Amino acid sequence: MISLRRPARPRSGFDITAWYPLLGPLLFAASLVPSFHSHGTQLGGLPPRPLDVFAVLAIALECLPLTVSRRWPVACLALVSAGFAVDQLRGYHSLAGTALPLALLGVGSRLERHRRATALGFSAAYVPLALALYRLGSGEPAGEFVLFYLALALAWGIGGWLRSARAAEAERRRRVAQETRTAERARIARELHDVVTHHVTAMVVQAEAARYLTAAPDRLDQTLTAVTDTGRRAITDLRHLLDLLNPDHGTGTRTPSAGRLRTLVDQTREAGQPVDFTEDGTPAQVTGSADLVAYRVVQEALTNALKYAYGSHTAVRVRHTEKEITVEVSTDASAAQPAAPGGSGRGLAGLRERVDVLGGDFSAGPRAGGGFLVRARIRAGNPS
Repeated sequence: MISLRRPARPRSGFDITAWYPLLGPLLFAASLVPSFHSHGTQLGGLPPRPLDVFAVLAIALECLPLTVSRRWPVACLALVSAGFAVDQLRGYHSLAGTALPLALLGVGSRLERHRRATALGFSAAYVPLALALYRLGSGEPAGEFVLFYLALALAWGIGGWLRSARAAEAERRRRVAQETRTAERARIARELHDVVTHHVTAMVVQAEAARYLTAAPDRLDQTLTAVTDTGRRAITDLRHLLDLLNPDHGTGTRTPSAGRLRTLVDQTREAGQPVDFTEDGTPAQVTGSADLVAYRVVQEALTNALKYAYGSHTAVRVRHTEKEITVEVSTDASAAQPAAPGGSGRGLAGLRERVDVLGGDFSAGPRAGGGFLVRARIRAGNPS
């Protein structure tokens, strides 16, 4: 069963700088509102000064660079720091001072390289500003400058944490995408194995039998006709599988069902394998993927019978109930079995995985007294 629905695109990790193009102009406008003049950042104890033309320029230098913080975080921090220095040294103490921790948060969140050099450069630039404010101010304690620096360092640290969280989320999405691709490749490989192996095996067996029928033209013609029919069915199934792999293909999928089991058994009989087929019970109204899995179990078991026990009696029994489908395929021991290449085990392993997904049971192995038995109990109604 192949599910090629495009998965929903995962959401990216939280990026606070995405709001900065809106936040910068809003902070600039709010800083010019008279009622907010006394609510700004005040560092060093300089006496407040009314806003003037230089104040507007300083506020613009602090707020507007936030609009480019996502693309140029270091340049944004440099401009905002310069505006903050003018704001504090001239005693404006505007609300725009809030832009400095925001710029640090943006740098910590977005900067990928030279993080340590940027942090050291910002710290070195803070020292002369703190000394100038200390000398020009009204004797504020030095601890105030240290505390303010620690607050700015905290903003940087929060930005770094956001960056790490975003990187971890990106790595998780990458792993999920890789696992999804791997699972899809495995499902496609199983489908190709089921379709190609069965039909090609039947064609090889029929072609081998045709070698010995040259003296019987009627039987030779029947055998070659069977080879042709098998090839056409293989082409049809492969074309359907390729349609499913096409992104432009519709969402509706045509899948083999247990109702096609008799056709599958007839095809195996045409290849020269004696097969008894018994189907009991009434299928559930909603079987989900159980019909397809039952079909694949019978298909793989009959393919293996053709390859490794050609000519041996094979019995297929399918029983339907409201809750499950039970499939049993038994093959008698072959006294004179032709040489066959060793199997990869991919077919039986794929069947076991499919049945397990639906919460059923699967077993395959030699049976008492010789021969081979494949048995599957498949829960119906599970959409898989």
